[in-house]
Amino acid sequence: MKSKHSILVVIALLISVGFLFAQESVETPATGGGVNLIEVFSTSGFFAYLILANLLIGLALGVVRYIQLFVREKIDAEKFFFKLKNFVKNDQIDEATKIADQFKSTTMGFIFWSGLTVYKDVRKSGKKGEEGRIAVQNAFDEAVLQTVHKLDGGLFWFDTLAQISTYLGLLGTIFGLIQAFGALGGLTGAAQQKALTDGIYIAIGTTALGLIGAIPLTLIKGGLFTRAQNLISNIDEYSVKLVNHINNYIKE
Repeated sequence: MKSKHSILVVIALLISVGFLFAQESVETPATGGGVNLIEVFSTSGFFAYLILANLLIGLALGVVRYIQLFVREKIDAEKFFFKLKNFVKNDQIDEATKIADQFKSTTMGFIFWSGLTVYKDVRKSGKKGEEGRIAVQNAFDEAVLQTVHKLDGGLFWFDTLAQISTYLGLLGTIFGLIQAFGALGGLTGAAQQKALTDGIYIAIGTTALGLIGAIPLTLIKGGLFTRAQNLISNIDEYSVKLVNHINNYIKE
């Protein structure tokens, strides 16, 4: 199964599970032992909103990176390479450059366009042999250095946001326990019991919310990272192949 399909399946499962929990909790009385996530959120205090905001930031970033890696970088690398290879073989460099220019919005398209443009200039300038090969190789290398790092750059933010979600949950747990133990010393009777219960509820609830917020961010990062690595692998493979193919037609 492709990475993008895996991400969609995971997100769909998370939404479905959350919906089922929500439905069950609405139908289950609070005293019946059911888990009401809405109630857990509403009673977890300030930290619940911080965890939610952190999750929403991560989801928004995930949408942006999904568009970048799956939509804008959508290209059949093998088919693209063989099309350009045939044009180079038939000495149709202008046509090859035009084809690459049509895909210049993708990382691979930009790299191939840069290399073919320099190759065309090499032919016009009359450079031959090692000088021409070095010029073409440098063009490809420069384009790679200029663009490839953007594919997986910034994905570390998903790890950071997942850790923040977990830390916020733990911090909420500590404050909940402080509130609970504070009730033992400062209150008595029913008020003490209520404050103690509320403190424990906050402590457990924020821990759960922190983990709930961290898990989807970690899964999204994994899917995006896999896609980025696949793109980089294709670029490395077909760039080398195209450079070698071009070098075969540079005269000594």
